[in-house]
Amino acid sequence: MIWKIRALVAGLALLLPAAAFSAECRTDEFDGTRYSVCEVDMTADDLRLFLNDPRTGKVLGSFGAVESRLRKEGLALDFAMNAGMYHSDRSPVGLYIEDGRESAGVVTQEGPGNFGLLPNGILCLREGRADVMETLRYEDEAPDCRHATQSGPMLVVDGALHPRFLVDSDSRYIRNGVGTTADGTRAVFAISSGPVNFHTFGRFFRDHLELPQALYFDGNISRLYAPDLKRSDIGFSLGPIIGSVSAAP
Repeated sequence: MIWKIRALVAGLALLLPAAAFSAECRTDEFDGTRYSVCEVDMTADDLRLFLNDPRTGKVLGSFGAVESRLRKEGLALDFAMNAGMYHSDRSPVGLYIEDGRESAGVVTQEGPGNFGLLPNGILCLREGRADVMETLRYEDEAPDCRHATQSGPMLVVDGALHPRFLVDSDSRYIRNGVGTTADGTRAVFAISSGPVNFHTFGRFFRDHLELPQALYFDGNISRLYAPDLKRSDIGFSLGPIIGSVSAAP
């Protein structure tokens, strides 16, 4: 009788729609600091960038606004994070591509602030893969990104920390960023729970998460939306936002 019940359950499972995929979020600890980490499977999940409301042209600016937009399309936001630096009007500082449309061009020259601390980099999202790429490599390879955002500095380049990071730097902030696997199938997002310097944050991606490429998004204003962790950070308006999307329940 038990085997008949199991067979019936298995048969019913085949008739039911597949469960929606979503980012998996957890909390890790490294060198005395806790981090919220969300992993996206690029072979199954729908990862996108968001900036403006397509109907009004106004900056979305918050996780709630992104959720509201998606809800009108029968979609849900599984996870989200601020995704790159922006000007006072919330426009991206460097390259920004959303759904195949480039609204801001790539910046290659050195400049002030963290963004201009070369090498900086670009997160490129394509069908079935995500790649953090050093900016000059992006220029050389010219990948066809459906979504892309530029930020800086790079945290990890080909398995090495950014050459200008200092072990004992006293520039410490809550920071967030993203790393990708060599095959591009996983994008891993992280935000620190407390202030860390670039050297520590880079080592978290390289030594703890074991990712060969990682990119810094921002510090101090860093925010996360992760229902798995019962977290939806609020604050002043953001620029680019990245998030994984699924069908609404």
